[in-house]
Amino acid sequence: MSSIPVDTGHGKRASFPSIVEVGLLAFAAYQFAVAALMVFAPHVFFTNIGPFGTQNNHYLRDTATYNAAFGAALLVAYKQVSWRTPVLACLALQFILHSINHLADVGAAHPHWLGPADFISLSLATAVLVWLARESTRPLEVQR
Repeated sequence: MSSIPVDTGHGKRASFPSIVEVGLLAFAAYQFAVAALMVFAPHVFFTNIGPFGTQNNHYLRDTATYNAAFGAALLVAYKQVSWRTPVLACLALQFILHSINHLADVGAAHPHWLGPADFISLSLATAVLVWLARESTRPLEVQR
């Protein structure tokens, strides 16, 4: 861990996780939550998050394996500083491609509003991942 030491003003120092560390844990939790939903409640995932085409539980479970693998890689990157930039860059690329796929099908979701909402949320997450990947290239002492 590369927690940031902060002077509390009374001669004591408290350590706080960097924004990169918080981001790694937050995206790991997201990846594991999505994977779990796809595996254990595929109809809930399909109906509320990914209502495109017809539901295919096999493909949902296949996709869940990618989410779980990214979640695990993010947890390793939390502990192994040298993994942070490559893992965050790879996940950012996956989110870019995922966003493009949702843009291509933006009008195909049912209900219709979910298509644009999915695209916007994925695009915002992509921007955060790109920023985290860039931030992770900075020396630990100056990371936010």
